[in-house]
Formats: sequence, structure tokens, C-alpha cells
Amino acid sequence: MTDTVSPGAIKRRAFFRSGGIAATGLLFALSAPLPGRGAEPAPAGLREDAAAALKKAATYYHSKVATRGGYNYFYSLDLTGRWGEGVASPSQVFVQPPGTPAVGMAYLKAYEATRDPFYLTAAKDAANALAYGQLKSGGWTQTIDFDPQGSKVALYRNGKGKGRNHSSLDDDQTQAAIQFLARLDKTLAFKDPTVHDAATTALDALLKAQFPNGAFPQGWTGPVAPHPVVKASYPADWPRTWPNEDYWNYYTLNDGLAGTVSDTLLAAIETYEDARYRKALTRLGDFLILAQMPDPQPAWAQQYGYDMHPVWARRFEPPAISGLESEDAIRTLLKVYRLTGDRKYLEPVPKALAYLKKGRLPDGRMARYYELRTNRPLYMNRKGKDYFLTYDDTDLPSHYGWKQPTKVDELEKEYNALASGTPPKKAAPSPAALEKQVRQVLQDLDAQGRWVSTYAGERLVGQPKFENGFRYLDMGVFNRNVELLSDYLAATGPK
Repeated sequence: MTDTVSPGAIKRRAFFRSGGIAATGLLFALSAPLPGRGAEPAPAGLREDAAAALKKAATYYHSKVATRGGYNYFYSLDLTGRWGEGVASPSQVFVQPPGTPAVGMAYLKAYEATRDPFYLTAAKDAANALAYGQLKSGGWTQTIDFDPQGSKVALYRNGKGKGRNHSSLDDDQTQAAIQFLARLDKTLAFKDPTVHDAATTALDALLKAQFPNGAFPQGWTGPVAPHPVVKASYPADWPRTWPNEDYWNYYTLNDGLAGTVSDTLLAAIETYEDARYRKALTRLGDFLILAQMPDPQPAWAQQYGYDMHPVWARRFEPPAISGLESEDAIRTLLKVYRLTGDRKYLEPVPKALAYLKKGRLPDGRMARYYELRTNRPLYMNRKGKDYFLTYDDTDLPSHYGWKQPTKVDELEKEYNALASGTPPKKAAPSPAALEKQVRQVLQDLDAQGRWVSTYAGERLVGQPKFENGFRYLDMGVFNRNVELLSDYLAATGPK
């Protein structure tokens, strides 16, 4: 977990709150039209242009940009500079989206749209990179280093690493890898031993990392220790300064963890039809019921101690009610209800929604933190490296999302539809709706098959130190464009 909140992270969080499973290419709707299934005609020549552009771009990125099938976040145009969370060496790739598993899922989506084996090969190469970097503890950390003496090497299952063995659920790292590998495993009819072993080993490890109350830690090195199952409550008091504890071992909801883990378990349920994954998802829902704080703040914190009191995470993440995590908890409960039909997963939602609606700031956003019991919006500021609590929002550090856009109204509509027995159905976008975007993507592709971005001062995931005007390759742009072209080709294929 880094000390920055990037637009990439904000986009991921917006995705968690949106309720979609397909937004970043980490798990896409199983009902997407394939060639020959309900496809619609495309304007003359546009489908052929889209297919050619997709192949040209994928060929360039697969042959020129990849490192042993894996990817970072950003690259200089001459490919000598590469960045993830910081500068990456030539032997390093990233697991965290928009890195390797997100790129692999984009290739897989292209394969499903076209049935061109080239894309399946590219997806398998990404899977092999992930299999190389799978930790002995079963999951993944943020990076993979193919150099056994490299600066980011970890204790890999393949015996070619050393050092840390901490599987991480932070920022969708292990979850993204599992979702991609499971989807690829099914596509390959479970016949590729490397892919199948990596996916099922990771899922086994994930299940062992679930606490008896249904919670997950931010990460693990082995099976978690049991603790008494109790309901969340307010502490009599809480420390106003950071205690510098190993917070990653505690019960965690931070950064959309409930949403990404629930999506991972849903993918496992669909792929393997194993009752263990359904049970794990319902237990996660049970934890969210336990973790809802009592009145006057019937919502959720981002981190809980084993006594189920909100606790500190990082030095600027105090014990508090969290608007972002509360929305993610609600959406996860709605997912569990859709799976089970058990209305107990709906029961916490009305009170939480009413509380969150009242807590919106004057500008319509939600504070990241609300002080325990008083419900005052709570912030952190700093002098040098030292943080201190404040109610003053006039001059906050820029590295963190102290205020967030809220989706509480959309959540309320979704809840009402589910509670009334009329859940909305999400239709795949029509070719006409995609056509304008497709034309823009084709126009933006250069002669080499690259989508080139120009830095203009925006905050990027990983916080690379680019100068204004710097031109670079962004794997998030690649992923989105490949998925868009794939959606269009799937929607306009032969009837």
C-alpha cells in the first residue's frame, strides 16, 4: 500500500462502487456477444479497420513492450524507461492493475471476440509471467522480478526467488491475478497445468486467509490465526497518534477489498462450480453484517482490530467511519444477496444508506473519514513526515483522497430494485453506441501500433515523475482500447 491515491486508484474505486464486474478488464460479463451470437452489422469497412487496428496494437505491445509476458504501468516511447509504483528495472513487471493480469484479460477478451489464436498466446504469456511470480504463500505481491538477484525479488513458488512471502490483497493485486487465471483456465478447458495449478493454488491460499468471522486481512504469509467472532463496536477511546502496528494482519476493507475479493469469489464460483467459494462469499457477507457499526453511525470502517473496534491503518488512516469503504460494503452485500437470495444480506443496507445520505458534504461528495461517535468529517494534515488529526479541510495533503465522489443514490436505486424483486438487467452496448469511440481509438493509433499519451500534469497511478509534455505508453489506455475494440467486434460479428 503506497502513500498516494492516484487517478488509477480512484478509477478502480469508482468501479468497485459501480457494481460492474467488467470495467477494467479483470472480469467481464459472461453474456457478451460472441461472433455468430446476436451480432449486428457494422458500417462498411469499420469492422475490418477495428480488427486490423486491434491486431496491429496487440502485436506491437506483445512483441515489443512485454517482459517475458508481463507488463508495467508506463513506458517511454523508446521502451528504455518503465514505471510502476516507482521506476522499474528491465527485469521487473507489475501485478497490480493496470499491469500484467489486466493486460492478460484484455488479450483474452480479444480472443473471445475474434477466436484468433494470437490473442490466446499473448494471454498465456501473461499467465506464465504470473505463474513465475506466484509466492510460496499462494498469492502475489505488487511486482514480479525475473532476476533472482533483483531488487524486487520475492519468495516464489518456483524456487527462483528469495525474501518476502507476503501475498497481498491491497489494490486488487492477488484478486486481479486470480480472476484472469481462472478465466483463462476455463477458456483452455482446464488443460494447461501451469495455468490451472496457479489459479487453484491461489484460490486455496485465499480461502485459508479468511478469518473465522468471514473477514480477510490485507495480506498473508500463511493461514490466518483464529479469533473470537464478535460484533463491531465503538472503543471506549482510541489513540490520536499513529501506533505503527502491523495493520495488514487485521480485518481489512480498505481500498475496495470487499468488492474485489467478492468479484474474485464470484469468478471462482462460475469457473469451478466449487461449493467452497460460495461458502467463502457468504461468509464475507456475514462479516460485513458483523462489521456494520451500531448507531449513531451504522456504516463501516476501513480497518478493524480483532476486538472489532476500528483501528489505525497507515499513518494518515485513523480509526473512523469511512464513506468509501461503506459504499463498497453495501455493494458487496447486494452481490451476496443476488447470489444467495437470502434477505439477511439486505437488512443492513437501509440504515447505512440513510446514514450516508445525511453525511454528504455541502459539495455533494463524501468525506473519506467521519470521527467515531461525533460524525464530524475528519482529516489528516502533516508537518514534514508527521501527520496530525484535524477538522480543517482548507489545506490538505494532495497525495490522498480525503473527499470522494459518492454513488449513494445509485446504490439506493439498486437496493430498491433488488428488495422489490425487480433487479435491473444490464444490456451489452450496441454497435452504434460504440462506433464513435471506436473511430477515435482508430484515429489515435500511430503507425507502429501504439497509443501514445502526453503528460499534462495529471496524477497517474504510481506517481511517476514525468515532465509536462512527456510522451509515453500507458497500459491502462491499451487495456481500455483493446477491450473497446473487442466489444465492438463481438457485437458486429457474423450473425
